[in-house]
Formats: sequence, structure tokens, C-alpha cells
Amino acid sequence: MGIANVLALFGGVALFLFGMQLMGDGLKKVAGNKLELVLWKLSGTPLKGIVLGTVVTAVIQSSSATSAMVVGFVNTGMMTVVQSISIVMGANIGTSITGWLLCLSLLGGKSGWLSLLSTDTISAVVAFIGIIWLMFSKSENKKKIGGIMLGFAVLMYGMEGMGEAVEPLKESAGFRNMLTMFDNPLLGILVGILITALLQSNSASVGILQAISVTGAVSYAAAFPMIMGMGIGASIPVLLSSVGANRSGKRTALIYLLINVLGTAACTALFYGINAFVHFPFMQNEKPIGMVGIAVMNTLYRVAAIILLAPFTKRLERMTNIFFRKPEAPQPSAEKKAEAFEIVPLEERFLENPVIALMQSREALLHMAALTETHLYRSFDLIGAYDEEAAAQIIAAEEAADRYEDMLGTYLIKVTGKELNHDHTLENSLYLHTVGDFERISDHSVNLQEAALEIHEKHVQFSPEALEELDVMRAALHKIVSMTFQAFREQDLALAYQVEPLEERIDSLCATAKLNHVARLQMQVCTLEQGFVFNDIIGNFERIADHCSNIAVALVELHADAFDTHEYLNGIKSRQDAQFRKLYEQYCEEFAFLS
Repeated sequence: MGIANVLALFGGVALFLFGMQLMGDGLKKVAGNKLELVLWKLSGTPLKGIVLGTVVTAVIQSSSATSAMVVGFVNTGMMTVVQSISIVMGANIGTSITGWLLCLSLLGGKSGWLSLLSTDTISAVVAFIGIIWLMFSKSENKKKIGGIMLGFAVLMYGMEGMGEAVEPLKESAGFRNMLTMFDNPLLGILVGILITALLQSNSASVGILQAISVTGAVSYAAAFPMIMGMGIGASIPVLLSSVGANRSGKRTALIYLLINVLGTAACTALFYGINAFVHFPFMQNEKPIGMVGIAVMNTLYRVAAIILLAPFTKRLERMTNIFFRKPEAPQPSAEKKAEAFEIVPLEERFLENPVIALMQSREALLHMAALTETHLYRSFDLIGAYDEEAAAQIIAAEEAADRYEDMLGTYLIKVTGKELNHDHTLENSLYLHTVGDFERISDHSVNLQEAALEIHEKHVQFSPEALEELDVMRAALHKIVSMTFQAFREQDLALAYQVEPLEERIDSLCATAKLNHVARLQMQVCTLEQGFVFNDIIGNFERIADHCSNIAVALVELHADAFDTHEYLNGIKSRQDAQFRKLYEQYCEEFAFLS
């Protein structure tokens, strides 16, 4: 085998790998990035997880990519470690589909009408149609399918190139003797690990083995351990993908390695143990294995390994705890007053999949909203009964909301730069518009906490009339916050439409309360010091209602396909339609001062 053959082999490998990537990327585009979403939403039971992992991997042609996505899901808390195990198992089966696809290169003959069924002819036709669709079609779907067809053609040309490059090795006794060394299971497994670690693709490793098999020098005895080793080697890119992930993400990446290592150990012991007594015919006399034989062996091995390991899913999950022990939670000191709020992380790896990026952004935003709502209500309660521990928790929650705003704002801007369809663009805009309002509401909860602290420290006593007004306004605030946050969570437009009339009523209540307090100051019923605190509380109430209005308007405008807040509000107030007036009147009856 000369230098020209070596270069031809490298060229074939390069085309093969490029074709595989091109085809996988095209298939993901045709699926509209929905494969990952399906994987996350439908992986409820172990059997379902295995099936989904198999299907997704068969489509994107990479078990490493599937497993890396799962690591991301677990890292963000969108999936549990136990759920991920079955998907990783399915990914190990799905990656064997590529081997069957490569067997298409055996089709047809070199002469006569059979040449029309040959790989060369089929690849040429597929490549020609693919390039026409990719370059000249106006349909985006046809462009994507054209990319898939080109990827398939390049892959097949690469496979053929590898086969032709190794053709001279058929007559090489040295090459045959070298492959005979791999009959030793341990050595064969190590070689398989090395090849896949270098190529970073199990499918590519098996494809190269299939290309070499055309020389007739690869035996069943040599192929089997190498195939097992290739599965272990494919774990390396998954482990690398977990760098920077949290403990759960690292455990998921480790599971991919454990499944392949334990699968290899179990199948090696079982297969070679039985062979020692039965003496399988195909393992004797250095019988050569062909491309189809490798595809069959690869699939059977992977299915057998998963069948053996599937009953031990929970044990696999517990094994990862040995390597990544859960840190002991430090005992809180007596001085510690604030709760530690866990921030839902946003995975950078999902930016290439906008559907998932937006889904996890929504999860983080909902977590931020729940945190804000809970501690806003706590700040209401502090006005009547100050509590230091509750106050510390409100401050900690506001700091968490600040981190959420920075994190979500940066992440959503990155999502904006990706390829988004119309609906996803609007969804992204909704989150960008509302995250600031949620954070401002959290700021006002701290402002109310500070006002409550002043009341507590200065022993401020409000008049019965002032207390009654505060109670009415607090009840109205509680309702508008509850309605707004529920409307956002459930995307409930009917509820969102009810927010603006209540915001108008709260503005009216605040204005009336200020006038009443001025009157009490003039009559010396209340002091000037009480007036400052009272006005501060009312001002925060008013701003909270304004931010609720902003969130509800953004939700309504999303479905109206626009984000012109002022035009929407002016339209409502100028029309004063029957529904608005009816709701406003109801709120006037529900929330009214006695005097």
C-alpha cells in the first residue's frame, strides 16, 4: 500500500465524516429542532426513553450528540438522572443504524443494467437532485432535504473511496497478520477505544471497519472486540461535554461510559464463556466478516448489552454517586437569616436549538416569577408584623431576581441571533419585555420591607383610617399580582385582559389615599413622619400595579403580533368599552374605602 493509497484513505475518511455531519445536520433542520423537544417531553418511562433515544440517534446519526443533549437537560433540571439512563441506552442502539445505511454501498453491479443500481449511480443521482434543490429551490424544506441528499452522497463517495484505498491490502500478508492480533479480546477492545477516541464518532469507527472488511482480512474474532471497544471510545466526547456541568450533568455523562464499559464486560464474559464450550463456527478458522456481518454484529451486541443492563437502571444511577458524592449541606449558622435560592441554569449548548433554549428560558423565568410573587406577599405581611427572618429572605430573593434578570437578558439576546421562526421570535420578545418587570416587582418588595423596618424601628402607629386604606390596597395588589402571574404562567389571555381595569382602580385608590392622608395631616390625626412612610408604601403599591399592567399588555400584544404598549393602553382607555367598564365597576365595589 503506497503513499497514494494512504492519502486516498485519508481523503475517503474525510469525505465520510463530512457527509455524516452534513446529513445529520440536514435531518435536524428538517425536524425543525423538535427532536430534542420530543426527547425531553416524552421520556416518561424506561421503555419509552429507550425507544426515543434510539429514534433520535438514528436520525441525527450520533449517540454522542444525543447523550450530550441529555447531559444538558439534566444539568438544567429539565430531566432527572434516572430518566436520562434509558435515553442513553437507546442512543447506544440507535448509533448502529449507520452501519446498515453503509451496507447500501454493496448494491448493484459494475456492468449491464445492474450498474443502474450500483452505489456510484445512486450516489450520483442523489447528489445531482440534492444540489439542484439546495441551490435553486425556493422552498426551505426542499433546500434542507437537498442538504441531506448531498450529505448522503458525500458519505457514500467517502465510503467507496476508503474501500478502493484499502483494496491493495487484500494481498498483504502483513496486514492480515496485524489484524489477527486483534483476535485477542483485550487488545481488540483497546484498539476500538483508541480509534473512536480519535475520530470522536462511533458510527465513523464502525464505518471504517466496514470499509476495511472488504479486503477479507477482518475476521469475526477480530471485529467483535473492536466493536465493543468503539462503544467505550464514543464516551469520550460525552464526558467532554459535561465539563462545566453540575453534579447531575456529570453523573449523566458518566452513565454513558458505565453502560458501555459494563455492557462490554457483561457481553465479553457471556459470549466468550459460552464460546469456550459451544465453539461458535464463525469464530473459528479466521472466517472473514463482511460489511453486513459487521452491521449485524454491531446491532446485536448493542441490543444484548441494553437487555442485560436495563433491569439495573436504579443501580446504575446509584453507582454514579460513588464517583460524584453529594456534598454535605453545611449547617446554617445562627447568624444566617436569608434562604439560599437555587438559580435555574441556562445551558449554552441549547442555543443551537432555539426551541429548547426558549423552553428552558421559560422555566427559568417562571421560577423567577414564583420567587418574586412569594416574597412580595411576605413584604405585604411585614407592614403589620415585622419579622427579621422574613425580611432577610425577601432581600435574598431580590438578589436572586437580579441574577435571573442578568442571566436571562444575556441568554435571550443570544437566542435572538439564532435562526428563529415567527412564533419563536415573538416568544423571545415576550420574555425580553417581561423579565425586567418581574425584577422591578422584586425591587419593590424590598422597598416595602424597608418601609416596614422603619415602621418597626420608629414605632410608627397609623390611624385606623390609614390602616383600613392600606388593607384595601394590599388586597387589590394581591389580586392583580395573582392574576398577572397566573395569566403569564398559563398564557391566559382572558385573565390578562382583566388586569388593566384593576390597575386603573388601584391608581384611583392610591390617589384617594394620598388625598385622605393629607387631610389627616392637616387635622393632625397623623404626623408628618407617618405621612412619609405612608406615601412611600402607596408609591410602591402603584409601581407594582404598573409593572403587572406591563406584563399583561406584553402577553396580549404577543398574541396580537405586536409590541406597541402605549397604543394598546391608549386604545383601551379611549374606547372604555363595555367589558372594561363592567370590570372596573366590579373592582370599585370589591375594593373601596369605608370612609
